[in-house]
Amino acid sequence: MKRIALITGGSRGLGRNAALKLAARGVDVVLTFRSQAAEAAAVVAEIESLGGKAVALPLDTGKLAGFPAFIETLRARLREHWGREQFDFLLNNAGTGLHASFAETTEAQFDAMVNVHLKGVFFLSQALLPLIADGGRILNVSSGLARFSYPGYTAYAMMKGGIEVLTRYLAKELGPRRIAVNVIAPGAIATDFGGGMVRDNPQLNAAIAGQTALGRVGEADDIGYAMALLLSDEAGWINGQRIEASGGIHL
Repeated sequence: MKRIALITGGSRGLGRNAALKLAARGVDVVLTFRSQAAEAAAVVAEIESLGGKAVALPLDTGKLAGFPAFIETLRARLREHWGREQFDFLLNNAGTGLHASFAETTEAQFDAMVNVHLKGVFFLSQALLPLIADGGRILNVSSGLARFSYPGYTAYAMMKGGIEVLTRYLAKELGPRRIAVNVIAPGAIATDFGGGMVRDNPQLNAAIAGQTALGRVGEADDIGYAMALLLSDEAGWINGQRIEASGGIHL
């Protein structure tokens, strides 16, 4: 029986890359998108071209009121496309960036970060627990910014620090179901995340590369491969761990 992964925020960036890497390994995918329906459909088509099955479902992970309807739709799609009641892998990837100094961060900005990066991950994972197969995997997404500090990322990094603590507790509590839970912490990646600053600003790109042991910024492929690896059988004995995929920045 083929494995199925649910990836939040799978229409672009790291989520899209992880979906394709998993599909290349023979894993089918349910991906969510907030507004980019055309991009999500393109990812589905690309997975199908690789011989896999995929479904794209709308979901705003920052709006908890929409979770019950999403769960019911997900149940229906699992039965319709796979004849199953459960999936195997949950990748909590969806998120947005925020660059604002501590002094200038507003309550509205802070609340938005909480809803998407912390509260949404907590309660979506909770709601999905009956649908995750025993022996499955959960992979959360943190950031290198939870280890090292750059001005302007206080609120964002706080949320990621919370996700790292959540990961350890989930690994402990879900152990009886043999569900392994880890968190991956990417470094700076050249995608459109955060307005594409790392990708599009040559000075920033060069500065980060100069602080990284491998001498460059990360690419989406670097993280997609790592995500697929952490959701594989080969990584089954890794549990409750923070894995930083940053090329060795600020060692």
